[in-house]
Amino acid sequence: MNDERVPDHLQRLWQGQPEQGRAMPLDELRYRSRRLTRAVSRRNLIEYVAGAVVVVVLGRAAWKAPFLTMRLGSGLIVAATIFVVYYLRRYGGAKAMPLDMAATSCLAFHRGELERQRDLLRSVWKWYLLPFAPGMILVYLGPVLAHPELAARAAWPAAATVLLFVCIGALNRYGAKRIQMKIDALERSL
Repeated sequence: MNDERVPDHLQRLWQGQPEQGRAMPLDELRYRSRRLTRAVSRRNLIEYVAGAVVVVVLGRAAWKAPFLTMRLGSGLIVAATIFVVYYLRRYGGAKAMPLDMAATSCLAFHRGELERQRDLLRSVWKWYLLPFAPGMILVYLGPVLAHPELAARAAWPAAATVLLFVCIGALNRYGAKRIQMKIDALERSL
């Protein structure tokens, strides 16, 4: 028997090759699906609680704000919050993977759920951020119309809100890219 060892550089090259054609085990697929469902449920719960806080606080402001434009703006923000919570509930939930699925069905199911979440995050400007814009404009405009000399002071909170919206949009685009990477890895595992 020949006891020659493989040269180190050849062994590193062999071991460093990407794994191709290795199918993902069914248990791993189910585990990833459960993790996705838990993460989405946790995210949605946080959004629901935040939405309830916004509805209570700005619902009160809609009645008590000193300027009509602020009251209207607060009412529009409450309406936007209700819309966002509804939209998230309707389109943003993650479905649990049925236990009796075959491997190919599990793969298609999980990929579909990832794609839904990716698309939800990609479209966050349309359904999550823009509905708040009219109300925010009115809330910031109210004091300025009543006291034009305060316009410079109102510009800072408005600029901070725009910056916050841009950051939220960027974070969601980053999240969508991460989900796309998971989809691509899933495809490569086939």
